[in-house]
Amino acid sequence: MRVMLRAHMDTAATNEGITTGGLPQAIKKLMEKVKPEAAYFGLHEGVRSCWIVFDLQDSAQVPALTWDLFHEFHAEIEVGPVMTAEELGKALGALQSS
Repeated sequence: MRVMLRAHMDTAATNEGITTGGLPQAIKKLMEKVKPEAAYFGLHEGVRSCWIVFDLQDSAQVPALTWDLFHEFHAEIEVGPVMTAEELGKALGALQSS
């Protein structure tokens, strides 16, 4: 299932992670694990954030995938299903048929 992981990370923790190299290592590790369809990084509500779209094979993967973000960067994380415009059109078409 295609999902989007959204993480807002603590400023002090990410500052430390930038200084020590821990933040780039954690992001690289996560990218290697999820092989994202898309990944974006920026500010949201004044804090460092990321939005990562990837195929989640099993919901049991979520704790391991998000551990570094929670543990090292005190992130607030949401993971939820998303779809492309084409998939949305198909889903809405199915609703109209019923």
